[in-house]
Amino acid sequence: MKKTILLATALLSLGASPLLSSCLGSGADIPDREELIIAESQRLNAWFKSRYEEQLARSPMSRTYLGMTEGMDKLDDISQTAIDEERALAQTWLNELRQEFDIDRLDPQSRLSFRLFEVDIEDQLATAAVSQNDYVFSHMSGPHTGLPSFMINYGKVGSVADAEAYISRLRGVQTYLGQAQARAKAQFAAGASMPKFVYAKVSEASRNVITGAPFEEGPDSPLWADIQAKIEKLDTTDNKKEDLRNQAKDALLTSVQPAYISLLSMFDAQAGTATAQDGAWKLPSGETYYNTRLKHYTTTDLTADEIHEIGLKEVARIQDEMRAIMERVGFDGTLKEFFTFLRTDPQFTFPNTDEGREAYMAEATAIIDEMRGRLDTLFITKPKANMVVKRVEPFREATAFGAFYNSPALDGSRPGTYYINLKDVKDQPKFLMQALAYHEGIPGHHMQIAIAQELEGLPKFRTLGGHTAFIEGWALYSEAIPKEIGLYTDPYKEFGQLGMEIFRAARLVVDTGIHSKKWDREKAVQYYLDNIPNPEGDVRAEIDRYIVWPGQATAYMIGKLKIEELRAKAESELGDKFDIRAFHDTVIANGSVPLSILEELVDDYIANAKPETN
Repeated sequence: MKKTILLATALLSLGASPLLSSCLGSGADIPDREELIIAESQRLNAWFKSRYEEQLARSPMSRTYLGMTEGMDKLDDISQTAIDEERALAQTWLNELRQEFDIDRLDPQSRLSFRLFEVDIEDQLATAAVSQNDYVFSHMSGPHTGLPSFMINYGKVGSVADAEAYISRLRGVQTYLGQAQARAKAQFAAGASMPKFVYAKVSEASRNVITGAPFEEGPDSPLWADIQAKIEKLDTTDNKKEDLRNQAKDALLTSVQPAYISLLSMFDAQAGTATAQDGAWKLPSGETYYNTRLKHYTTTDLTADEIHEIGLKEVARIQDEMRAIMERVGFDGTLKEFFTFLRTDPQFTFPNTDEGREAYMAEATAIIDEMRGRLDTLFITKPKANMVVKRVEPFREATAFGAFYNSPALDGSRPGTYYINLKDVKDQPKFLMQALAYHEGIPGHHMQIAIAQELEGLPKFRTLGGHTAFIEGWALYSEAIPKEIGLYTDPYKEFGQLGMEIFRAARLVVDTGIHSKKWDREKAVQYYLDNIPNPEGDVRAEIDRYIVWPGQATAYMIGKLKIEELRAKAESELGDKFDIRAFHDTVIANGSVPLSILEELVDDYIANAKPETN
């Protein structure tokens, strides 16, 4: 058993807090109390394992993502029927959990698992009830770009059988995208249409997939280039390679191409009647939908108005800290003028060339490597999995996030990956890159997610699951951690860390502004330009993201503020007994949890760390 779990178990000892208080009595009147707890806990964890395997059996793409080989020739069933079945299955599991297991006869970690599974299923059912408003396709995500990206990044081809499985998946693309298209048509008919500006973006991204050979004259299309390169590396005869290439080309022409042509036709038809209205308020039962999404993403009961006010307060606080740095560098002007200086002065960007992109990648990698070497001062547990920095593939640069992280394979065959979008290097200024690397890599997403995956003795839903407020809150909190060990030596990069923080604080304002207060795109864009230093291109891309992903952007700052609040509480109550390494282990040693449960875990840490008094 890992040190991580031993620590977590110690912190969650029976009777330590209301979270884990035992209802078993003194123990003297139950001779086999310990045996009962062990047996019930083992039975529950076996049930969790079966549920995980049952869920995984429904998703061959998830198995591939996790580095498994079973089902490499199949794509997921994403039809409405399959989604309805999953919803019914979730309800069945929730009923079984409550009826079949006694939470008072579980060990501390199993009791926590019971609560987390219950909370997660309740949230899943609540969000499913309003999911008719979740856009099937958008310019930020969706099967039209997600599928080719999945094939290119996770379609491993190490043998002829692997190549045949890849080709089989290509033959399934028409069915897969057809299922998504059917859901999108039903959604549109029910009154949930994407804003008008989105249609041009999803159409462009879809055309990119079928632009080039073998669909038309020109350079190879992304999927054709990928499968050819993978086939060429195989240890087999030239005749077999040629046969595989012919099969792949046929699959692209008879399955992939018609699927995308059909999507493009639907996008064109829907765009003709779509409106320029952006917020969730325009959707059927829009207010209920948005409130449900806020609860899901923040794991709190905060209202849209409360979140909006928190955002305004945090923006004002961070701007005061920014003015102090502005004075340190001797800039004579207003904060808004300083933002303009940062956006426009060429010293703050790499050249928008291939050489500039390579320079950005090299420096981002160096930032990660430096932080990796300093982890012992802040952490007890470190991830075993490696991580790398990669560029977003050109075919999806126009619609992908500015930066994001993909987790490593469970078997170690694929490292964690920090992706950076360098379509326009001017949108990735130097003063933001240090905080961005910490957020996406170490000690941010890679640290937390890889450690969670590597935890032993916990159900898979805890090591592989996630709550946005916890995951993104940790990553945002992590942007400032290196400041504590002197890694922000440039005042402009210190300002960049504040820039990343105010970026997330302003999200609270604009997300609720768009979806609750009926702000239009330009009002949201102008608020950002007036209050944060990010380049205008980055700002516009972000606002468009919030429009199609209601509520998600609020999770970052809400989660970060809770972690900071809990740390301040621990520091105050423990004084000299406070250990930053133990605190960080308390936060990340149990996998992702809702913020209310995180608070209970930190309370347990505080109680156990306090010296005993007679």
